[in-house]
Amino acid sequence: MGPGGAGVAVWGWPCGVMGLVRVLLLWALACRGGTLFVSGAGLLEMSLGKFRNVLLNETNPVEAVIRNIASNVTLIIFQAHAQQKDVTVSFDKFPSTNNSATGADRGLISILHPQQSVCTWYLQSLEANQVFSTAVSIPYTARDPIPGGCNLEFNLEVDPNIYLEYNLVDTRIKFAPANLGSTRGESPPSCDSGTGQNSRWRLHYDIYQYFLPENDLSEITLMSHLRKMSEVKSIKANGMKMITLTTNDKTDAYFSSLPGQGVIYNIIVWDPLWNTSAAYVPAHTYACSLATLVDNCLSPTKLPTKIFFTILAVLGLFICFFGHEFWKTDLFYMGFIFMGLFFFVLITRVTNLGYDVCLILTAVAGIVGGLLLVAYWWRFGFVPLCMVLVGLMLGLLFASMIFFTPLGDYRVFRDDAVFWVTFSCIALMIPVVFVGCPRFLNILACGIVGSYSVVLAIACYLYTSLAYITLDLLRRILKNDFSRAYTNVPFQTNDFIILAVWAMLALGGVTAQLRRERGEVPFPPHPYRIWKRERERRSTNILDPSHHIPPLRERIHNKLLQIRELFRKEQPAGERTPLLL
Repeated sequence: MGPGGAGVAVWGWPCGVMGLVRVLLLWALACRGGTLFVSGAGLLEMSLGKFRNVLLNETNPVEAVIRNIASNVTLIIFQAHAQQKDVTVSFDKFPSTNNSATGADRGLISILHPQQSVCTWYLQSLEANQVFSTAVSIPYTARDPIPGGCNLEFNLEVDPNIYLEYNLVDTRIKFAPANLGSTRGESPPSCDSGTGQNSRWRLHYDIYQYFLPENDLSEITLMSHLRKMSEVKSIKANGMKMITLTTNDKTDAYFSSLPGQGVIYNIIVWDPLWNTSAAYVPAHTYACSLATLVDNCLSPTKLPTKIFFTILAVLGLFICFFGHEFWKTDLFYMGFIFMGLFFFVLITRVTNLGYDVCLILTAVAGIVGGLLLVAYWWRFGFVPLCMVLVGLMLGLLFASMIFFTPLGDYRVFRDDAVFWVTFSCIALMIPVVFVGCPRFLNILACGIVGSYSVVLAIACYLYTSLAYITLDLLRRILKNDFSRAYTNVPFQTNDFIILAVWAMLALGGVTAQLRRERGEVPFPPHPYRIWKRERERRSTNILDPSHHIPPLRERIHNKLLQIRELFRKEQPAGERTPLLL
């Protein structure tokens, strides 16, 4: 399967729509300086380092040919890419397991013989409808490493491909180890010749990550950006180096999944002795399906999630500007988040219930938690304990923000013990620092936490990386081995705009509440004491009109009698017995 799963086959639409799409595609390619090759022509003439766009189908394989190859070129990596459908690249017109590779991003290595100046490959799709793809051939010389030259895991003898697996939590990339280069006619060094500096063990692998524009799932965008991640120079100029592996490390890496966000991965193998490098075949993923009607890349967020976070955002926006004034509502909101988060983690780890059921139970538990916190305040009125919970919620968000930065990808925090001790210290630091000014702590928590709920609601409708501030924390709690994943996310135009909105809401909410509460008592009086005092006053002061109010049980009984009278049939007026003569 391709990295994004199966997709919407635009070439399988009705003829009129298909023709329109083709015209638009050709126009877009022309604007970008590209050319489009249709598979019916059969022969595709290529040049080294030049990309060619081609329409593939199942019935007519395309023969790609490169002529007049320079004598200093010792190997060529030929690669083909499609957005969602698989393509087959092979050395023979009739592909087999050992001479072909199939996938959305696949390539082959041709090690050239002496005097060889022509190279041929074959391209074919697995779909009856035409599939839009792009192909390129990258040359390397004798001192350049051979990507995948020591393959022992996959089918090809020399495999330069990156194999990508993903789920909703993390994405794994795998690749075959490289080998040292050699001149034409000479066999490459043995992969098991030793571990010294004259063997492949001196090679290093730099893994690069590149993010596509947010909320853009078009084929044209993908193909144009794949060009930036195919050659060594362009990869270093455009990609972000995430990790460097040595030959002693496992040839795989994990990254957090970003459903709906296009990501391209590639690996540069570097020979420190000759200071030469070579690139593998880039691989891309959206961490979601482009074809399914439900939970696809266009709407990765489920409807219950949208409803849940929209309601939470409305309440959070109210808390942001009026939380301290409406103290009980503030307590309910914080208790809801705390208890809901706790029960969501508990239910998810202990049970195998579906997501929708877990979300409903989370909402119920959150409501109960909010009511319990309000009831605690009404009965006991102990402000410090309430502020510990409020400060802890702000501390959790603040600690998540700290690990959302590149600091969270430091190798030391791969250890769960180090991570959770550091995270807990940062989270607990907030209520400790503000222990002497509880009112300011509450207003600050209302402004920041309440406004962040608006960010989460926006993330349900429009992709933003700011949602992963808390989502990565949940992933770390729920998935035991998520600590091995790198949590880098894109930060593009949408994120800057939403970050500015969040900052303005938080700053505006905190400022408005501080001005409004100036000169007021820090917290409202103890509700239970007020209620008890009023009850005693009514019971002893006979001049108070409320003293003559009947007890609650009697009042309820009278109300029920009044309601019953409404449904009783009205009796006829006048004499009910016959007149006596």
